[in-house]
Amino acid sequence: MEHRRPGPGLDRSAAGSARQAIRPNRISSVIAVHAHPVSADPGLFAHGLALAGTAAAIAYWWAAGRLLRRGDAWPRWRTISFTAGSAGVAWIAVSPLPGDPFTAHMMEHLILGMAAPLLLALARPFTLTLRVLPPGTARRSLLTLMHSRPAAWMVFPPVAALLDLGGLWLLYRTELFAAVQHHPLGHAVMHGHVLAAGLLFTFSVCQLDPVRHRRNLPLRGATLLAAGAAHAVLAKTLYATPPPGTAFTTADLQTGAQIMYYGGDVVEAALAVVLAASWYQAAARTRQQRHRAYSPRTASTRTSP
Repeated sequence: MEHRRPGPGLDRSAAGSARQAIRPNRISSVIAVHAHPVSADPGLFAHGLALAGTAAAIAYWWAAGRLLRRGDAWPRWRTISFTAGSAGVAWIAVSPLPGDPFTAHMMEHLILGMAAPLLLALARPFTLTLRVLPPGTARRSLLTLMHSRPAAWMVFPPVAALLDLGGLWLLYRTELFAAVQHHPLGHAVMHGHVLAAGLLFTFSVCQLDPVRHRRNLPLRGATLLAAGAAHAVLAKTLYATPPPGTAFTTADLQTGAQIMYYGGDVVEAALAVVLAASWYQAAARTRQQRHRAYSPRTASTRTSP
């Protein structure tokens, strides 16, 4: 029997078979690399958000100190409140919280979208700015902006609630959350939207700073109740079903949903306390005005010839 050594043709066919065998493995490895979650390190936008929070706190300290130096009163607890809110924004922007992914995200959502806006709104930053600015173009421009029609619509409580809660439903009940959770820029933009929407809603409900039309308390209270109900229902749906396109563990999903549900109740209860305090102060001012209007001295003046 003649033994033939493998020729060049057989070598090429063997090499081709080897390449065919190796190619799927190389493709699968490339897919695996690209399918691996991208590192969620904060990008330029996240650092910008943290820098903005720090700069806002420094500017607030300077303005409050200027008022105190010239002898005007400004409660120190407002400065503390604004500092805490700004610190929360800066911390969440650049330092992801420890824990399971969805649980940590919900803690970020609670701080950035609810707790920090409440602390910032209680500090009355626009009132402080108006008191610090001297009469002139800058002060008139700020008042014009705050009393403009677009600003009035944006802080109209139902509109602000729709922007806030509607954005949350869109984020968690579509594949949008799955699309942005592993991308630094998308993650930072999501943080910016949650913060802006939370600020609008909180300012519209509290209305502690001067606005064009101060809405009545029943409207603001009803909006708060409706928004709280929508937030609670969203948390319950997340407890049962994860956001589309995600694969969180059951324990992580349920813990995050509970943080959203009960943490949201705490912040909404604090907003209700702010509303109750506003109602009490408004009622006290009304009583004082009526007392001055019908004081004995005024009555004798009216009855004298």
